[in-house]
Amino acid sequence: MTQPKISFEFFPPKNLEGSFRLWDCVNVLSPLAPDFVSVTYGAGGTTRQLTHEAVGTIHKTSGLTVAAHLTCVDATRAETLQIAEDYAAVGVTEIVALRGDPPKGSGGFKPAVDGFQSSIELIEALSDTGKFRIRVGAYPEKHPDSPSSVSDVQWLKRKIEAGAHSAITQFFFDADTFFRFRDDCVKAGIDAPIIPGILPIENWNGARKFAQACGTHIPQLISDAFDHALRDGTQDLLATALATELCDKLIEGGVDHLHFYTLNKPELTRDVCHALGIKPRVSLENVA
Repeated sequence: MTQPKISFEFFPPKNLEGSFRLWDCVNVLSPLAPDFVSVTYGAGGTTRQLTHEAVGTIHKTSGLTVAAHLTCVDATRAETLQIAEDYAAVGVTEIVALRGDPPKGSGGFKPAVDGFQSSIELIEALSDTGKFRIRVGAYPEKHPDSPSSVSDVQWLKRKIEAGAHSAITQFFFDADTFFRFRDDCVKAGIDAPIIPGILPIENWNGARKFAQACGTHIPQLISDAFDHALRDGTQDLLATALATELCDKLIEGGVDHLHFYTLNKPELTRDVCHALGIKPRVSLENVA
């Protein structure tokens, strides 16, 4: 079986402890030679400056390709494009372009005054600069703000036509969910790569709330299995086994790239990669 490419998503740190956790995550996972790593924004753009700093530091110190998240939330067009130009100036030329989550309690996304109205407008503007490789989000299960799954596919097609090079999906728990979505995208004429997003479940209660918030279906078998594992103290073993099984099915179905949502807790992601046969790469400098 051909090994897939891999990539990882990190959170920006919110405090000193978070900084140590982020750098530990980078150090644990970078030997696996990811194709790229991405750094998120918080809801409502709350970690914007922290994201910029984390992206710049990882880019300068790790040798990894870093894709910076960029959203339409709480910033004018000029401010958003200046952020992008600042990234380009330091050599960061990969962007994950998103509408972004609105601030909690705001009642939904509202464009900023003189801001981008949608992710498509943001993608078009970034594409017009000619400086960036643009990735976007995709939703194998209906986005909470979308009228239907068909609308999600059509919206993704518009994002690709606007200039996006590839898409990364929201996490899911059943490989068939991804395969159905991939087939629907092909039928709609989408030929850009669609990378499945994988969430190794480090905290079941947190993952369950996250899934409910973003519309991800939780199979009853997985819910029951974690209820038993929590009682038995075997949740990490179960999480590793489930994520590995999901990845195996995706690879067997032709997937050649897996994107892991690490939540800045790298051990489960590392263990899943090892189970898939993805081992740390040893540089010639370290062989003596």
